[in-house]
Amino acid sequence: MGMDRFIRAADIDGKQLATELLERIKTDVEILKAETGVVPGLAVVLVGDDPASAVYVASKHRQTIAAGMKSFEHRLQAGTTQNDLLSLVHRLNVDQQVHGILVQLPLPSHLDPNAVIQAINPDKDVDGFHVSNAGRLATGSPGLVPCTPLGCMMLIKNALGEHLSGSHAVIVGKSNIVGKPMAQMLMNAHCTVTVVHSQTRNTADLCRTADILVVAAGRPGLVRGDWIKPGAVVIDVGINRIQEDGKTKFVGDVAYGEAGHARAITPVPGGVGPMTIACLLSNTLTAFRRHQPWPLLPGNEQGFLR
Repeated sequence: MGMDRFIRAADIDGKQLATELLERIKTDVEILKAETGVVPGLAVVLVGDDPASAVYVASKHRQTIAAGMKSFEHRLQAGTTQNDLLSLVHRLNVDQQVHGILVQLPLPSHLDPNAVIQAINPDKDVDGFHVSNAGRLATGSPGLVPCTPLGCMMLIKNALGEHLSGSHAVIVGKSNIVGKPMAQMLMNAHCTVTVVHSQTRNTADLCRTADILVVAAGRPGLVRGDWIKPGAVVIDVGINRIQEDGKTKFVGDVAYGEAGHARAITPVPGGVGPMTIACLLSNTLTAFRRHQPWPLLPGNEQGFLR
C-alpha cells in the first residue's frame, strides 16, 4: 500500500503544550505563595560569553520570573577556575532560597563538566544529569528527569494518551542527555523499548517496527519516510542548522516532508524545543515540593498542587 493512501500527519504543537504547562506552573506557584509565603528559586550559572548560551540563559531568566519564581543568575568570567566554580555550586547547594541549580553547558574547555554536574546536590539537579538521578530513573524511584526526555514524554502522551503499555518504542541515539533517559521513561511506562545507535546494523528495519519513534541523533534528515511505520508517533529531537537556497534554516533528524503517513509528528522548530524550559521550571517546582514539610499527594509526583 502506497504512503499516499494515508492522511497527512498531524503536527504535535510543542509551543501550545509548553504554554499550557507554564500556565499550570504559574498557577501553582501563586497558590504556594498565598498559602506559605515561599516560592521556588532557580539558580543558573553561566561561565564565559558563548552567545547561544547567553541567549538561552536570558530566556530562562525571563520565563522563571514570568512563572512567579525567583531567578538567581551567576555570570562568571571565561577564565573562572574549576575550584571557583565548584565553590559557587557548593554555596548554592546550601542556599535555602535556591531549589534548583543549573550550570549552563557547554563550559569552557579547561573546566570538567562532569565534575561540576556531580557536585550539584542531586535534589536540586533540575537538569537531571546527576548519577543519582540517573539511578533513580533506572530503578523507577522518584527523582529529577532530564528536561528534554520529560518534554518528549509529555508530547507522546498528548498524542497517544496516558497509557502506553505494550507499545513498541524505538529510540535513535543513546546519549546520556536524551536517548538513555528516554528509554528508561518509556520502559517505566511499560513500553517495549529498542535503542539503536551508530553501531546498529539494521536501524531502518527496527525503526519500521516502532509505534513510537524518538529520534535524537543530531544528523539532519537521517530518518527517511520509509523508515516510519504508518500510524506511528514520531518525536524529532534533532535541531540542525543547514544552508538551503542561500539561507540558514533549522531542520530535524527526520525527513519531515516524507512523514505524512505518521499518526503525529513534532515539527522542527516548534515541537520538542519549546518544552525544554517549561520542563526545567516543572522540575524546579518538583524539587521545591519534594523538600517541603507537606507531602505530595498520591499520583501528583510531578509536583503540581492540583
